[in-house]
Amino acid sequence: MTDPRALDEDLLRRTAPAVLQVLVRRGADFTSAEDAVQEALIDALRTWPEQPPRDPQGWLITVAWRKFLDAARSATSRRRREDRLEAEPPPGPAATRDDSLWLFFLCAHPSLTPSSAVALTLRAVGGLTTRQIAEAYLVPETTMAQRISRAKRTVSGRRLDEPGSAASVARTLYLIFNEGYSGDVDLSAEAIRLTRELARLVDDPEVHGLLALMLLHHARRASRTAADGALIPLAHQDRSRWDTALIREGIEILQQALARDRPGEFQAQAAIAALHADAPSTEETDWVQIVQWYDELAALTPSPIVRLNRAVAVGEADGPRAGLAVLAQIDPSVPRYTAVAAHLHEADGDRRAAARLYAEAAQQARSLAERDHLTRQAARLHAEER
Repeated sequence: MTDPRALDEDLLRRTAPAVLQVLVRRGADFTSAEDAVQEALIDALRTWPEQPPRDPQGWLITVAWRKFLDAARSATSRRRREDRLEAEPPPGPAATRDDSLWLFFLCAHPSLTPSSAVALTLRAVGGLTTRQIAEAYLVPETTMAQRISRAKRTVSGRRLDEPGSAASVARTLYLIFNEGYSGDVDLSAEAIRLTRELARLVDDPEVHGLLALMLLHHARRASRTAADGALIPLAHQDRSRWDTALIREGIEILQQALARDRPGEFQAQAAIAALHADAPSTEETDWVQIVQWYDELAALTPSPIVRLNRAVAVGEADGPRAGLAVLAQIDPSVPRYTAVAAHLHEADGDRRAAARLYAEAAQQARSLAERDHLTRQAARLHAEER
């Protein structure tokens, strides 16, 4: 019997690249083809030791292509379901249990680590690509692909009748909402709908804090982009376009969660979002209290993104040089570090450095809209310097 580990190494070294090329030639995008090949390799590891095929490469091509078609059909069905959703999520609690939410619980299998369960659920149920999941976790795409493959191996052959934790499901919904709110796919309304259902089922202030956070961010949706698709920063958004009903609901849910005195990451983020939503303008925002909430949030999570956002808040509360001092303590490789540096240097009056940093940040941008916004900022400062 072939050693599965030796088989795995042999497949990765010789066969998988050829199979990947075939799928791409047949019309699969590269990321989806990679995912399909990985799933086919896992099937091979499970079945080949007992039933080795006569044509290993042909077997892999057939199975991988079927995996790709299944994933494509699933993505099409999901998009059609999203198209049927209204632009804004309906207020109030959900009425019945949702089968989609139950799939989230089943993918968060107890045999998986929390991070692996979330990654697998995002890929298998949430419909996010490996690249999108890797960016959410701030790790290389290859690292995330390996993590998802290990998670699939772990649950392979197990009965998926043991639901995972509500915390893993909440984390998954949070990342899906973030991708829908600022990424390539519109998933935010669906994430809110499922989080409403989760909040109805689970008596946890963190779940309610997550729902409040989503509502408060979603309330600003209409003002985040211009008619041509250009990004509009928070400071320049038309606050009359914010959905005050969603803001009221979000703040009410948050206050009830905070009153239970069981602090958590989502509640702290929601508190920051509430302070932004409650301010008539950027200048009238309670930046001192926002910094305090970022201090609370930093104690709850080691995320470098939290420290980066805190630097912006310190720059507003105590001046741009104080913000730059905080920024100097953060790893420059953190996403959007350069954009924050540009903003703080411009606020400090160093427009030449800011223009250079905006241009650098544009090259590092992860979306076309973000790149265009940062390029415009650099061009504006260059024009003013002439």
